[in-house]
Amino acid sequence: MPGTGQTYVIAGAGISGLALALALAKFGATVVVLERQPALQEFGAGLQISPNARHVLNQLGLDAALSGVSFEPAALDVYRQRAMAPLVSLDLGRAVTERFDAPYAVMHRADLANILYKACRRFANVDILFGIRQWDVVSHARGVTVSVDEASGQSRTIRARAFIGADGVHSQTRQGVLDGGAPQFGDRLAWRTLISMDSAAGQIATDRVSVFLGRGFHLVCYPLPHRRQVNLALFQPSRLPESAGQPRLGRVGPRVRTLLAAAGSSWSAWPLYTVRQRAWSKGNIGIIGDAAHAMVPFQAQGAAMGIEDAAVLAPLLVGTGHAEQALADFANIRQSRVSKVAALSVSNGRIFHLGWPASMARDLVMRLQGRQAHLRRLGWIYGHRANLEWPAKRDQADP
Repeated sequence: MPGTGQTYVIAGAGISGLALALALAKFGATVVVLERQPALQEFGAGLQISPNARHVLNQLGLDAALSGVSFEPAALDVYRQRAMAPLVSLDLGRAVTERFDAPYAVMHRADLANILYKACRRFANVDILFGIRQWDVVSHARGVTVSVDEASGQSRTIRARAFIGADGVHSQTRQGVLDGGAPQFGDRLAWRTLISMDSAAGQIATDRVSVFLGRGFHLVCYPLPHRRQVNLALFQPSRLPESAGQPRLGRVGPRVRTLLAAAGSSWSAWPLYTVRQRAWSKGNIGIIGDAAHAMVPFQAQGAAMGIEDAAVLAPLLVGTGHAEQALADFANIRQSRVSKVAALSVSNGRIFHLGWPASMARDLVMRLQGRQAHLRRLGWIYGHRANLEWPAKRDQADP
């Protein structure tokens, strides 16, 4: 197998990093993952896995495991903030699976991270090092040399073909190695929490995603039956990236008011940062996922883009003779698509938070377009296939 004998180092044991490690391992490469946390951690709560990401995860052999801990909602109910009945119900469930040959599912982030981690651990050629104190990487003509200070205080040196930073929005790889910029705070916070299914019963349909649109905020709710919980994500403007308090809303309808009361003071604030980075690599060092292209979550594609990254980059690395060229090709393939998804996410954020009277026009358009207009509109995202095949067999052109 062409990947046999190749070694790669990945910084970050998040979703993008573990997906890349698993993909490389399946091609026969040796992978070392460096993680600063002392154990596997995925902060946050819910996660939406759209068909484009599910296709990749299925190719990694994770279909059955994902089905066991995820939920496929039947529809997405969109409410005005004080309405008792949905403005429109957008088809998901069977309509998505039939159209894109893969489901649209929701799950807990930690469950996906755990599935990826366990899959990686089944490969003898994957080594995941937790509690890393520090690392340093130097690129040279034949690859990279990585110096690692381990949790035990011992140091080791790793020689590899390439070093990939999957180390998130505050990426050391991007800022310290590629001379990239700091992430940009977008004056918005995401408040996240989990409530019990029982406390949400009667307020939202527990077989669907529910979204409440209001002036200056929107609230996304979806069930996690595997955990008997409902994920709540509340998005609001904020001048500062930190908040010591809890979310505050003005006049809201009874459904939103009851959900907020059920959450109480359990909310955690997450600042929404974005990353705009033109150079995704230097020599044999590159970045993927949020480290390269963090985006606002208003199309729920952040994790999906990182998963797609892994599917594109892995075969390029193991199937070509030069890692530097593989990383350059990866950027050329991915940047246009990622930029397009990021722009749509920004546009959605503006549309979701419109005030009156612009919100009336938005609501009228949504109602008139019908139950499946979103599937046609988003077909270029959901229908995309990032196939885990050798480069010669892949269509490398993104829409």
